[in-house]
Amino acid sequence: MELTFEMIVVLCVLAVTVTLFVTEVFRIDFSAILVMVTLGMLSLLPGLGNLADINQLFDGFSSNAVMSIIAVMIIGAGLDKTGLMSKVAATILKFGGRTEVRIIPIISGTVGFISSFMQNVGAAALFLPVVSRISVRTDLPLSRLLMPMGFCAILGGTMTMVGSSPLILLNDLIGSANVNLPDDQKMQSFSLFSVTPIGVCLIITGILYFLLLGRWILPKRVDHDQGSSAQSVANYFKKIYGLKSDLVEVVVPEGSILRGQTFADIMVAHNLYIVGSYHKGQRWFTPVLSTRVQDPCRLAILGRRKVIQSIADDYGLTLLPELDIFAEAYAPTVAGIAEVVLPPDSDLIGKTARDVTLRKTYGLGLLAIHRGGETLSLVETDNHAATDIAQESFRAGDTLVSFTSWERLARLTKDRNFVVVTTDFPMEELRPNKVAFALLFFGIALGLILFTDVRLSLALLVGAVGMVATNVLRIDEAYAAVSWQTVFLLASLIPLGQAVQNTGTAEWIALKILQMLDGWPIWSLQAGVAVLATVFTLVMSNVGATVLLVPLAISIAVAAGGDPAIFALTVAISTSNSFLIPTHQVNALIMGPAGYTVPDFIRSGALMTVLFLIVSLGVMNLLF
Repeated sequence: MELTFEMIVVLCVLAVTVTLFVTEVFRIDFSAILVMVTLGMLSLLPGLGNLADINQLFDGFSSNAVMSIIAVMIIGAGLDKTGLMSKVAATILKFGGRTEVRIIPIISGTVGFISSFMQNVGAAALFLPVVSRISVRTDLPLSRLLMPMGFCAILGGTMTMVGSSPLILLNDLIGSANVNLPDDQKMQSFSLFSVTPIGVCLIITGILYFLLLGRWILPKRVDHDQGSSAQSVANYFKKIYGLKSDLVEVVVPEGSILRGQTFADIMVAHNLYIVGSYHKGQRWFTPVLSTRVQDPCRLAILGRRKVIQSIADDYGLTLLPELDIFAEAYAPTVAGIAEVVLPPDSDLIGKTARDVTLRKTYGLGLLAIHRGGETLSLVETDNHAATDIAQESFRAGDTLVSFTSWERLARLTKDRNFVVVTTDFPMEELRPNKVAFALLFFGIALGLILFTDVRLSLALLVGAVGMVATNVLRIDEAYAAVSWQTVFLLASLIPLGQAVQNTGTAEWIALKILQMLDGWPIWSLQAGVAVLATVFTLVMSNVGATVLLVPLAISIAVAAGGDPAIFALTVAISTSNSFLIPTHQVNALIMGPAGYTVPDFIRSGALMTVLFLIVSLGVMNLLF
């Protein structure tokens, strides 16, 4: 097979693409668009007509892969909107604590298992909001959590014969190849769980890789969206108002001497704020100050940790190291400290917090009143003495510093009695009443994927459209849930993969490499096939690489006296070895939210690529 002018042009475009990705002269999604447009213009030149079909240049935007990603992002947002993903995040934190060493195995293992029977990009997209919430609650950067999850989602696709498109295709390709093979060399098809040991070993390898080397290979970028995290808010209010806002959970045992005391009495006497209580299965958010302690119970207290610890020691209370029962309700994504101002026409002017039952009516746990340069607070601070602010009459222009849920604060933005000063908070409207619809349409989509031959994108769009139709998500929220950077990156790269295949460049590269391997031992031939499949899947679709390389691999095995089925399986498994650059759908998905760059993938993915080859080839040869 001779090298043609078209092939030379394609190889040049490939080299330019890789250079743009690595150097990041432009943002990676724009680089992909630039490559797509370049291919389209080049195809207009004489002798380059196979580079791209102008009439189909933009078909990538309606491809099965891209539409599937759009749909699964919407489904994930719908599940998150009902509060389900927050509950999943809370469960993971309950068992995984707040450290990378415990959280990464739980997240990565779970996603890896799910992606063994569901498209890996779908599993990753569904867990993206979960990991995002865990990141906020633990102050662990997303960049430390998303790459392990994404890599294990890719690895999970090797656990079953339905885990990835290449493995789904494999048995069909084997059947086609058997037609031309003698009876004694015909291959047996693989059963559903034939590859499970390979996939399990790969997932374990991936998890251990990040646990042992994560501190050096994972980037540590602080997500700018976390600027409203608990720590930054605490620092702000400490600086402006002198308020120390550690939020802790205290266990009040049965028979406590605090029994019968009102929350107001405890707060004034001990310079702290009680912002939540739990007794006999009932939880109260910002309970009214006249509430009396009923033991045994738990209290969520806002104040200085060392002061609360001292009080706990004096009264025989237990100060928990982190929030437990209140972890979900008082997570930084759910509640925090906010500022609201009373305008001149507010109905609250001249009234006190007790008069209007501020906590009960508006969900505002009043911490301080800032008035004319002076701060009035229930507790003593570095700058002023304690004041019973519950009895203080409100004046126009007063700034009320309060502990509240973001949901209640969002409602106050529409209340003429308040001007909400705090704007950097999650203004999301959760719809827990829609959880049944969300689960129903998620189940329908999953059922269509697993038990029917309906095209993946259509099956997922059924779930997405169902959620919008039942108002789990509004249509504007559905559009906002889609990462358009990911969409344009993937859709724009599809023509490049097609050009590599249509011009014969891929086949030419494969034949040249295989000629170089001619006469090598069988194990080295298999390794060469694995490396070739790995390289091809970085620049073209894994399906295209599988269709192209499986017949070649079978021919090599037959000629060298190897097992053609194992060589075919080597190709199908190795097309999941896609960690070096963000051309895989999962890598493209996590790149934007975590702020990853191409060098990040190269640094983390290089050794993972080598480990993948060693483990997959080793397990395959041990099993087969």
